[in-house]
Amino acid sequence: MTGNEFHRAALTRRRFLTMAALGATSTALSACVTSPPPTEPPEGFPSGRDDTAFSGPAAMYGPLEDDGRLIPAVPYQKIDPQYYRQIVEDPTGERPGTIVVHTPTRFLYLVMENGQALRYGVGIGREGFSWSGRAQVQWKQKWPKWTPPDDMIARQPELAKYSAANGGMPPGLDNPLGARALYLFQGNVDTLYRLHGSPEWWSIGKAVSSGCVRLINQDIIDLYSRVPTKTPVLVV
Repeated sequence: MTGNEFHRAALTRRRFLTMAALGATSTALSACVTSPPPTEPPEGFPSGRDDTAFSGPAAMYGPLEDDGRLIPAVPYQKIDPQYYRQIVEDPTGERPGTIVVHTPTRFLYLVMENGQALRYGVGIGREGFSWSGRAQVQWKQKWPKWTPPDDMIARQPELAKYSAANGGMPPGLDNPLGARALYLFQGNVDTLYRLHGSPEWWSIGKAVSSGCVRLINQDIIDLYSRVPTKTPVLVV
């Protein structure tokens, strides 16, 4: 990545950290149903470049069988290449092992060692449904159920069949949480904010969802495999 490309793609560390400090004061408005960063990277976090995971978009976003489900290939040619999974220079200044979601650029960074970060493209919440601050991954789930919060059901009564009382929406290819979900907590309090997969690949790079951060299913599976519980998260 050239200096000009990097400048366009992300903030400088100083601007990034300034915005993070401001964002940490925000509160959750709605979501799909502050812990300080650790002094050391989470146990098991991979350091350095993992070239086996970056064999080109055709391989990264091809069909994938997972737990008996066939995830279809993503027509990656229709997605802006800046949103493909890739190694970049770290713009965040956070400790290795930290997840940083930078909502203005629609990027999620997994900070690595040696000044690098693994960057994914994301879709974010519509204006008025966003959240920012520090949290941690309290829980990880493969093929999760989806339970819309009560305020979402109030806006969209047709979702009442997926309420908590009705057991939520079963896992599957059409489930809004996709193939994986990472549940964000502040201390012991659920933020109701999730990092999750989505079958709607066309939403990557856009602000369309009700509060949560969505990734291509192939990307959330990759991220899920790299981060343990208690991973620190910063949403700017």
